Amino acid sequence: MQDVEKDYLLDKKVVIYHPKGLYKASSDAVWLSSSVAKVKKGDNILDVGSGGGAVSLCLASRFKESQITITGVELQQELAKSSNDSAKANGFDFVHFENCNIFEAKLKPCSFAHVVTNPPYSSSDMPSPNDSKATAHNFKFEDLKKWLDFCIKMLKPQGMFYIINRAEALEDIISHISGKLGAIEVFPLYSKQGQKAKRVIIRAKKDSKTPLVIHSPIIVHNKTGDYSDKAEQILRSGQAI
Repeated sequence: MQDVEKDYLLDKKVVIYHPKGLYKASSDAVWLSSSVAKVKKGDNILDVGSGGGAVSLCLASRFKESQITITGVELQQELAKSSNDSAKANGFDFVHFENCNIFEAKLKPCSFAHVVTNPPYSSSDMPSPNDSKATAHNFKFEDLKKWLDFCIKMLKPQGMFYIINRAEALEDIISHISGKLGAIEVFPLYSKQGQKAKRVIIRAKKDSKTPLVIHSPIIVHNKTGDYSDKAEQILRSGQAI
């Protein structure tokens, strides 16, 4: 049995377990979860490529009084198992993770009110020698298109879609989802003032014709390298973006 490490999210409001040496949750997961501004009572959420479960666990913590259900799908068996262990440890009995290839998941199309995803980022990076990290990070855009199509297929009419990715992927992602999703909102994340954006969060709505909006830059770190006030509110206090 593989050794397990324990970490915390949202200023220790959430405990998360992960197999030692495998891919760990990053702040990207918390940023993505913050883009889900509101849910309705009884909504269901799908976390596509759920990794160690960080996005789902943050959402569960924020919306645990709303009687929601959260389903994660994750290719790596060890991560799916540790995610279920984490959900149990936090008392989130409304959160469940399935170990499967997302394209083989036995899920009903058009059945989720919200779909969140933090997919693998790029095929241009040097692959990590760690198999788990390589699976999480390296991806061809043709595969990302199929990934996006799967996410959109799972959404109910008027359902909400959320994704975080590298800033350089913004043009390709917008181009692919336009016409399929509307009310597109872009939240650019900058590590520090004056630098180029490193990440973008995209939020969109199925069956909407509302024009695209690009929000003001979000600065993650101040001049001293500490988190900005906005980052503190999101990464530690669990506020919506």
